[in-house]
Amino acid sequence: MGDYSKALEFYEKSHQIFEKALPPNHPDLATSYNNIGQVYNDMGDYSKALEFYEKGLEITKNALPPNHPDLAGSHLSFAACYERMGDYAAALKALRSAFQIQQQAFQEGNPAFASTYSWLGRVYRSMKDYSKALDNFEKCLAIDLKTLPEKHPYQAITYSNIGDVHRLMGNYEKALAFHQKALNIQENVQCDPTDCATTYINLGEIYREMKDYSTALTY
Repeated sequence: MGDYSKALEFYEKSHQIFEKALPPNHPDLATSYNNIGQVYNDMGDYSKALEFYEKGLEITKNALPPNHPDLAGSHLSFAACYERMGDYAAALKALRSAFQIQQQAFQEGNPAFASTYSWLGRVYRSMKDYSKALDNFEKCLAIDLKTLPEKHPYQAITYSNIGDVHRLMGNYEKALAFHQKALNIQENVQCDPTDCATTYINLGEIYREMKDYSTALTY
């Protein structure tokens, strides 16, 4: 629904209750701060988002062991916020912190790594370091294919991300192949319609760059 003011109102009410009922270092308080931070992030108020993420992280550090997965999740929240702000160096730092924790907490190939690899791919793509972007998206895809059901919407997103990097590198045939894989999933399973729309846009963009304007118009 995207009613952020309402979301904020209810999260703040619940937070007031938590503050009265729980000790100051309780993990539920950290979750509450992170929820509020996420709303501000979605609203585009990144300084506020970072403020609440920081409060949540401080509690999490004090309440949980240093290799707890929730700490990795906190760093991923920071990374997502910094990526939206265009502060890619800070985003990479947060992602590396998350990855180091995940390496201690999980076996290689655990689904938790997929999100981190995907974010690393996004940040490197924004930095125009396409080889590193591709490497991380491919690692994400390898985990997705092993751990998710066949034709899962997340696989489609990763195919689309890989296709986009190939487009940016000028590898149009590979880009088309990966976007088509994404579309084959998105047109046949229930997924976010905006993801499907994005794939259509990406396909149209590839054909436009190839100067195949009539095909571009079909998307």
